[in-house]
Parts: sequence; structure tokens; C-alpha cells
Amino acid sequence: MRRMIGTPMFVIILLLMVSSAMSGRFNSIGDWLMNMVLMFPGIVIGLSFHEFGHAYAAVKCGDPTPRNQGRLTINPIAHVDPIGLACLFFVGFGWGVPVQINPRNFRHPRRDELLVSLAGVIMNFILAVIFTGILRLLYMSPGFLSSSIGGIVWEVILYVIQINLVLLVFNLLPVPPLDGFGIITQLFNLRNTRFYYTVYNNGFFILVILILFGVTDRVLGPIISFLYSFITGIFF
Repeated sequence: MRRMIGTPMFVIILLLMVSSAMSGRFNSIGDWLMNMVLMFPGIVIGLSFHEFGHAYAAVKCGDPTPRNQGRLTINPIAHVDPIGLACLFFVGFGWGVPVQINPRNFRHPRRDELLVSLAGVIMNFILAVIFTGILRLLYMSPGFLSSSIGGIVWEVILYVIQINLVLLVFNLLPVPPLDGFGIITQLFNLRNTRFYYTVYNNGFFILVILILFGVTDRVLGPIISFLYSFITGIFF
């Protein structure tokens, strides 16, 4: 996810918060707080590795910009945007600090920009698989899982898996500022077309409308459920 700051930002976030509240998100403050605590590691891990993936791919493709800006790290401080993180908690939609790149440094600009766009979601998929494997190892330790700490660890890891799958699928939406738009831009060479600039300039508002009307939930929910079943089916 990318950072989006502008004049109407506060109003849009407020609308999303109202919509989230009306959906019953905060009906039980205690349950909401507990869920946020359990989800926090997954959110931080998912966002940090997602942005690190972009940085790593860019550097490997010949652009030193992410390294020069201190982004070639998994340290959450370098990647987590406080406002974006707060929006994830209160709205269910947020972003990390964008990794800046200079395509002029790439050896093959179109191919390399595609790889950089894909790198974040690939990292999220890898994390989902790794933590599902960890979950399988925990499953083989019933004594630990029966303890209170074991139960909490199980829930946290489940959230890590689910959040990474959500980040993967959500970021593949072909709407700016998400990675999916960068992917289709390079695949279909849209950079110099009128379509590209029209969608690019209005992408955030298109995305907000999709979220407000529940289109993203209806479209992405089944895909996330399929991936979750697929990955867990490999280990269980």
C-alpha cells in the first residue's frame, strides 16, 4: 500500500471511519482492542516485508535509491507510516511509507518496474506460506497449544497469515496507488496513454468508492479465502 496525503484526505478518512463504525466494527470496544493487539504483529510484519520487497527488487535491478534512503531493511521504523497504521486499525484500510525508485537507473526499465511492483505481493505470499508452516509445527505440540500463551501465539500467527494474504490480494487491484496498477501499466505498456493519466489522477478516489460500497470485500473475499484454503491445505 502506498502513502496518500492531500487536502481531502482527512474528510475521506472520516467518511471511512463513519462507514466502519456503522458496519458494527466498534460495537464491542473490548473485542476490538483485543483483535487489534493480536493483529498488530501481522500488520507490522506484512507492511515491513512488503515495502522491503520493493526496495530489494529495485536495488537488484540497478537502482540504489532505496538503499540510499535506508529502505533496504526489514526494520518497521523505515516502512510503517503512523497515519497509515492508524487507518488500518480504525478504518481497515491503510498504507506504508512508499519506496521511492528512479526508473532511469534500471537496466531494463519496463521489465524492472514490473518486477519491483510484483516484489511486495510476492513477499507477502512467501510470508503467508512460512507462517503456515510454523502453524503446522505448533499443531504438532498440543501441550503448548493447550496453554494460554500457546493459544495467543496460535491466534497471532493466524492473523499474520491472513493479513499477508489480504495485503497480497488487495495490492493486486489494478487501481493506483496500489501495485496492481503498476503491474498492468508495465504489462500493457500504458504509461504514455490517456487512460493511464486519467486513472492515475483519480485512482485514490476510485479506490475509496470501491471500499465504501463494499466492492472490494465482495470481490477480494472469495480470493483470499481460496488462497488461505490452498496454503493451509498444503500443510494440514
